Amino acid sequence: MSSSDSFVAGVSPAVTPSPSSPDLEGSARSTSEPQTPPRASPLGVPIFPGEPAQLALPLPELAGAVQTWAVPRENRVFVNRNLRLSDVDWIGFDMDYTLAIYNQPEMDALQIEATLVRLIARGYPESVRHIAYDTAFPIRGLMIDKKLGNVLKMDRFKRVLKAWHGMREVPTEQIAQLYHQGHIKMTAERYHWVDTLYALAEVTVYAALVEALEQEGKPFEYDKLFADIRESIDEAHRDGTILETVAANLDRFVLRDTDLAQTLHRWRSAGKRLFLLTNSRWSYTQKMMTHLLHGALSEYPTWRHYFDLVVVAAGKPGFFLERRPLWEHDGDEVKPAGAYLERGKIYEGGNLAEVERLLGVGGERVLYVGDHIYGDILRSKKESSWRTAMIIQEMAVEMSAYTECQGELSHLEELEARRQKGEDELRFVQLKYKQLSRQIEQFASSKLGLVPGQVLEAERGRIKKRLESVRGLLRELSTQIETLERQIDRRFHAYWGSLLKEGNERSSFGDQVEEYACLYTSKVSNFLAYSPLQHYRSPRDRMPHEL
Repeated sequence: MSSSDSFVAGVSPAVTPSPSSPDLEGSARSTSEPQTPPRASPLGVPIFPGEPAQLALPLPELAGAVQTWAVPRENRVFVNRNLRLSDVDWIGFDMDYTLAIYNQPEMDALQIEATLVRLIARGYPESVRHIAYDTAFPIRGLMIDKKLGNVLKMDRFKRVLKAWHGMREVPTEQIAQLYHQGHIKMTAERYHWVDTLYALAEVTVYAALVEALEQEGKPFEYDKLFADIRESIDEAHRDGTILETVAANLDRFVLRDTDLAQTLHRWRSAGKRLFLLTNSRWSYTQKMMTHLLHGALSEYPTWRHYFDLVVVAAGKPGFFLERRPLWEHDGDEVKPAGAYLERGKIYEGGNLAEVERLLGVGGERVLYVGDHIYGDILRSKKESSWRTAMIIQEMAVEMSAYTECQGELSHLEELEARRQKGEDELRFVQLKYKQLSRQIEQFASSKLGLVPGQVLEAERGRIKKRLESVRGLLRELSTQIETLERQIDRRFHAYWGSLLKEGNERSSFGDQVEEYACLYTSKVSNFLAYSPLQHYRSPRDRMPHEL
């Protein structure tokens, strides 16, 4: 038994499921108990007779931190802002790409096929079926320039440093001409920000079709092509083509995490209340969550027993911005939600203010875990003081590449240090050359004789050779650095390099992760390696003058 298993051995869930909900039959509670109406807890959640409230914190037997140095780097939880889980009462989760980790190549292939069918119906040639679509091409954090047909990657200053047109890399000089003359406004109609794994398929199709249609010499508009792709893939989602296929083949499209149930159980055993807040409809949510959690732990008869609140069709990011009504599912009927939230019920829609009011808790007492920068993380952070954790599925690959290229990164630092030293010497030699030139001019005009001038000329000649030598060394170092940077980039991704970095800076995507996510990690079950009351501490942030 691992340390994480023994850590909670024999501990039951903190809150026993209520038998009053017809959807939660099979609970361990005796059916002979009197069915007394629930009373509301201070948090606004009903407490049934015999049902314990959230456990008093901290619990000494749960508070000890697990040996995190034994956690593989790719499975660690990384910290941008200090967070004490002992101060958190509620932990909420998105479902898609958070609790449910999709098989990305299979999802991409499904979405591409559905998109092509609809593009052909819109009048595109049948030949688009036979184009090579490289699903390894896109990553999150890219920007599509719908005016010029380019796909861009920016650093944290919104400066474009990589670009592809179709499947051809745009030269650095052309990037400078096109994008370095002014500041790029990410919200402009011309650009489209790619921040979800769902959206990668549309980038794959767009780049491939730009390449193919240009090679065929067929006239088309870049923005119209992108609009057709977006509308086609949206239509495939709306009409059920994609979701129905996934729901019927969950083993093919979803990677089941065997540690997920234990992770949720440990949080509940530490007194945390859990909620699910997803944009997916109830029918899809029921199938997906059953696939993920049903039968995983004997203490939980159904997946719904893990959660104190379930909200489907939440409509994020509108959930955080608007005042949408909260509805309650009652069998096939949907009716306005009651005065308080009842555990075991399924809710739909709603808004941040209403849910916080009904819970009786909000702000930093809530941690929300999601995968979408805009829909889950940015909006929950901007419109509330909820703490945030971001699931970045790509982190496992990112950290593996980072570990593999440690030698190259160290060599890169050495080369950059040598270049810095060379540039310092270049400035000194240039200054010396200018001083000698002025002295030679002064001697020539003062008529003091030839000997001092000849000595200075000889010295200037020597300095000039040194100047040329240093410049040559710097050119050689710059070439080596550029070559090594490309080599390191390819370790992370063949086209775009690191997801979170661009050159020496954070990428635009990495910058948003740092700004809006308190924590980030590759999957929810990574939290199992840490105490459920963990105090997550961020590394000391240093400015350049402190290095």
